[in-house]
Amino acid sequence: MTQSSFLATNVIRDRFSSAMSAMYQTEVPQYGTLLTLVEQVNQETLRQQPELRRRLEAQGELARLSVERHGAIRVGSAAELSTLRRLFAVMGMYPVGYYDLSEAGVPVHSTAFRPIEDDALACNPFRIFTSLLRLELIDSALLRQRAEEILAQRNIFTPKVRELIERFESQGGLTSEEAGQFVTEALETFRWHQDATVDLDTYQALSDEHRLIADVVCFRGPHINHLTPRTLDIDEVQRRMPSVGMNPKAVIEGPPRREAPILLRQTSFKALEESIRFAGDNQGTHTARFGEIEQRGMALTPKGRALYDQLLNEGRQQTAGLDNNAHQAVMDKVFTTMPDSDEAMRREGLAYFHYHLTEAGKVATGDASTDMDALIAKGLVEAQPITYEDFLPVSAAGIFQSNLGGGENEAYAGNANREAFEEALGAPVTDELALYAEREQASKQRVLASLAV
Repeated sequence: MTQSSFLATNVIRDRFSSAMSAMYQTEVPQYGTLLTLVEQVNQETLRQQPELRRRLEAQGELARLSVERHGAIRVGSAAELSTLRRLFAVMGMYPVGYYDLSEAGVPVHSTAFRPIEDDALACNPFRIFTSLLRLELIDSALLRQRAEEILAQRNIFTPKVRELIERFESQGGLTSEEAGQFVTEALETFRWHQDATVDLDTYQALSDEHRLIADVVCFRGPHINHLTPRTLDIDEVQRRMPSVGMNPKAVIEGPPRREAPILLRQTSFKALEESIRFAGDNQGTHTARFGEIEQRGMALTPKGRALYDQLLNEGRQQTAGLDNNAHQAVMDKVFTTMPDSDEAMRREGLAYFHYHLTEAGKVATGDASTDMDALIAKGLVEAQPITYEDFLPVSAAGIFQSNLGGGENEAYAGNANREAFEEALGAPVTDELALYAEREQASKQRVLASLAV
């Protein structure tokens, strides 16, 4: 079988994300309402801000605006995580970034499986934020052992999807027919199951330790717990959610609203309370699944990220218990020390940029200058912020806590262990900052090479 017989991994990812969206809208109808609301706000924003529309078109962002940006799952064992790595590779998704959520009192550490190359991101940017439960953080040895036994008894993958993963690995790809089977079978791993695998007492004991632990351990698989469309105005979506019957989380996570957006802002409607049948025919409820919204800005350099982390910590110390309006007002004030224009962020080395020739630059020849500022001043080169494609651990933990109904557990804090996570994964995670730096440097080299001809 030749390479040309195989369906591109980008296309498989696109099919999978569409199928997952359809499944989730059926399982959580309110998510369909959220998609409609976000689309309305996005179209209004584009009409009101023609320059934003121009920039999104130039960056290739407009065409992919309506594609869900990410989902999230939580798994319980190294074996599950390792097999997921192989499953996502079929769709051209690879582990990027290590996130220690224990720093915010949540007993998991995570990575994001996502496309890496520019053309893959442009085709379909869908990614899955994937968390591994850290059973070693559970104080009770008996409870820890019980959770391990429950997880050891389950198999979250169908036999057919395992077969197709092995076929992809052995023959170097999947045909269109095989890819269709793969999408159908892979969806079963992420499907919601109303029947718990444990009795009510076991569920309650695990939930009392942390509700996230019960969510991971007590069900047949890592049901997708949220999907996330991208909005151009997250503040407006947050304001309108109650008018369409949604209960938004208390505050928008991440940086405040800015003229030059940075990193990632997130909010959600709160998780639904769903009926559950426990072993022994007991009835109960469980809350885990919700709809999230994200607004992305520019990727920050290590210098910019250090400043962001410093300001975020300052803001968090002042915003406990505040509603969203008051929270945002405090964050606005705290973040005044970070420059709020694309050019200032670029000049101070706080963010990553993609450099390309202007129309004048395309016809210029023989300019041997390597001074990017000078080339920009001459009108030969333009710099556009590189969109942040990754996540923020404190924001992710805030979303988890809001939708699981639990707070922080300080006993979990300060337990980063990237080495253990990568051992469970069966591969190293890619450094997300290195990807942005490589992209920026490559764009500079292309510009300089073109002008020097």
